[in-house]
Amino acid sequence: MTDAPNPQRHVRALPGDVAPYVLIPGDPGRAERIAERFATKTLVARNREYVLFTGTTAAGSPISVCSTGIGGPSASIAVEELARVGATHFIRVGSSGGRQPHVPIGSVVVVTGAYRGEGTSQDYVPLPYPAVPDLDVTLALRQAAQATLGQRAFEGIVYTRDAFYRRDHGLNQQLTEAGVIAAEQECSTVFVVGSLLGLKVGAVLGTDSNIFLDPQPTMAEKEALYRQVEATTIEIALRAVDDLHAAAA
Repeated sequence: MTDAPNPQRHVRALPGDVAPYVLIPGDPGRAERIAERFATKTLVARNREYVLFTGTTAAGSPISVCSTGIGGPSASIAVEELARVGATHFIRVGSSGGRQPHVPIGSVVVVTGAYRGEGTSQDYVPLPYPAVPDLDVTLALRQAAQATLGQRAFEGIVYTRDAFYRRDHGLNQQLTEAGVIAAEQECSTVFVVGSLLGLKVGAVLGTDSNIFLDPQPTMAEKEALYRQVEATTIEIALRAVDDLHAAAA
């Protein structure tokens, strides 16, 4: 007699519960909003910061969405556990702060690499190892963004950091001068974990702020702009999943 498998400790999923293609927003509320865009959906689990749905896109592609919470530790747990039950492709659908003066709030960013300013990925591999997304997923996101926006999205390297309320002005300036386009809190972790586990991981972000704007918009103005771009990044991620699934068929 074979014992039944145990669900994953945090995301609470079993083999068969998760599609090969998983969208990984940080915000559990965003996971709910993404699932509302599925043609079919089933709630698999709701535990701690992890809200997990599985279903299909309007085009029939198998898809899941799982929130990861804020930061590298919880994001690495999500990727590790989802991979154990069958996920092979991950797209982070996240928020970020613009780090170039010409990047308006409400912009779409397709991420091409990440500065490893967080600590979680250093538990996996030393800092000289690069944090880069999978090429196939990134090209699918580029194509989907162009189809959705009618033009290329912003593309570039992001700054992944841990401490949201700590600001190193010298480092911010140095990274801006080096062309870093946005700051966020999960990309470098999920890129490194994905690379080491042989997974295909990419990211599309919407900007919800920009520290270089003067004067700064109000919180209400920022939130309104982000609500619009969040919907756009979700559409881009869904298109990319359909393209990746069709290419694999």
